[in-house]
Amino acid sequence: MRPSPALSPPAPAAAGTAAPRSDWRTWKLLLPYVWAWRGRVLLALSCLVAAKFANVGVPLVLKRIVDALDLKPGDPAAVLVVPVALLLAYGALRLSVTLFTELREFLFYPVAARIARRVSLETFEHLLALSLRFHLERQTGGVSRDIERGSRAIHSLLNYTIYNILPTLVEITLVITLLAAKFDGWFAAITLGALVSYIAYTVAVTEWRTRFRRAMNEQDSRANTRAIDALINYETVKTFGNERFEQARYDENLRKLEHAAVKSQTSLSALNLGQSLIISVAVTLLVWRATVGVVDGSMTLGDLVLVNALMIQLYIPLNFLGVIYREIKQCTIDMEKMFTLLGQNREVADAPDARPLAVQGGTVRFEGVRFAYDADRPILHDVSFEIPAGRTVGVVGPSGSGKSTLARLLFRFYDVQGGAIRIDGQDIRQVTQQSLRQAIGVVPQDTVLFNDTVAYNIAYGRPGVGQDAVVAAARAAHIHDFIASTPRGYETMVGERGLKLSGGEKQRVAIARTLLKDPPVLIFDEATSALDSANERAIQEELRSAAQGKTALVIAHRLSTVADAHEILVMEGGRIVERGRHAELLARDGRYARMWALQQSADAPQAVVPPSGEPGA
Repeated sequence: MRPSPALSPPAPAAAGTAAPRSDWRTWKLLLPYVWAWRGRVLLALSCLVAAKFANVGVPLVLKRIVDALDLKPGDPAAVLVVPVALLLAYGALRLSVTLFTELREFLFYPVAARIARRVSLETFEHLLALSLRFHLERQTGGVSRDIERGSRAIHSLLNYTIYNILPTLVEITLVITLLAAKFDGWFAAITLGALVSYIAYTVAVTEWRTRFRRAMNEQDSRANTRAIDALINYETVKTFGNERFEQARYDENLRKLEHAAVKSQTSLSALNLGQSLIISVAVTLLVWRATVGVVDGSMTLGDLVLVNALMIQLYIPLNFLGVIYREIKQCTIDMEKMFTLLGQNREVADAPDARPLAVQGGTVRFEGVRFAYDADRPILHDVSFEIPAGRTVGVVGPSGSGKSTLARLLFRFYDVQGGAIRIDGQDIRQVTQQSLRQAIGVVPQDTVLFNDTVAYNIAYGRPGVGQDAVVAAARAAHIHDFIASTPRGYETMVGERGLKLSGGEKQRVAIARTLLKDPPVLIFDEATSALDSANERAIQEELRSAAQGKTALVIAHRLSTVADAHEILVMEGGRIVERGRHAELLARDGRYARMWALQQSADAPQAVVPPSGEPGA
């Protein structure tokens, strides 16, 4: 497989928006991909020219046949020999047209398909490489529709160019040259004038119609986004009984899409009518000139047949050229958002000299880390701490104190704006993101699973492992018995985002997945806060077991989760306000001690007070 050329990204644009770019800029981004297949493209173009020469030769032979039949009585030899030879030549030319056309398609179609595939894949790869900030702001439905339309447009655009635009231009050139050489200048002048008028009218009206296509694309993406959003959140929609509300939102975009589509189709009718008028006038004038020539003896019947055949032969592709130009404009518009996605700037990128992370023990250090999602809202202020290799550090604090931000920065979903994060002394900005994330495993609060089998979701921790390794990880996470009890076992489908499983079952799948990955550094990001007490205690034991011998950062809402950690950090307002072991922090009677007392009192069983008037009231 040939390597795809590097694509120079355009100026960054806001996620989900696409500023209209010139057609040439869009083509310029596509040309390097075509150039990578220049040999095959040149062969296809050679077949294209050969097919058009044969196609123009057909009416010339037909003229000779008609003139050959206009014989004087008593010349049987010419009747037998000349027409037969010409008929054989006529058949050979017809066959050559089909042969070269099919050979052109055989050479070029794989090129168009491969280029569409490569651009789509690079867009997908680029989206996966973009920062978490972009993916928090994007709309999945609209992005997926942009990629789908863009991929289809690239394939269509290349095919239209090679199969329609270039063949028609070659044929027009040959016909005008032939008319100018064989007949008086009026024939070439009428044909050229019709061609110029046709192209000018088509370009002007199509440019006017372009805005309707853009409006259609915008409403199509919005409608698809709203539909997918509602379907993904189906349970929430049903819980609040908002089916009619979602239908109304979806219909609003469909109504706007319908309005833009009607405008587009109405303007198309005006375009078709004008094109047909130009072609009809030109053909009528040419046939009139040829008829006058036959009457005054300056042209033969064969010449009249030749002119008529050339015009009919030219009329069909020329009329289709207008349709193709419109399609090319629409394909260019469809490609705009796809290339805009490909041009999104990578907020977090590997350094030019980045090396793979070399993990020796897994010591993690935060050194004076400062960070803000937005410049006017700082999140972390000079945060410093160390997690020694093989130890566990817990982080607690109220919502919004910056706990989960620590995990996102350690994964390098964002870059710190001050200070540094190091693993075994290596600044994570100086190592490759792939090696960094390979060394870290996470069990999140909200485990989102792929809509696939249980086995697939567990094996996602290390793609390509065998079934035995998957089962071993499931046993270690204490979920094997549950999986084995289901009718399809490890082939059980978990549903969209794992909704067929309970919260505890999803968490165990997440633990199994992380155990299978077997990274030296673990992050537990409030992994039990959404579970009931029984499940919470069970999952906590499994998390402790998973963290044995590994460097672990445990972000917790419930303090009991981190009570046995080697060190506990208490965060508030983006700062570490207390640190120490559980017993030490309780003895200080500070922020941690108050949080502990509050949670213990909330967990204590409450006395049941009978209603007034009943015994014991």
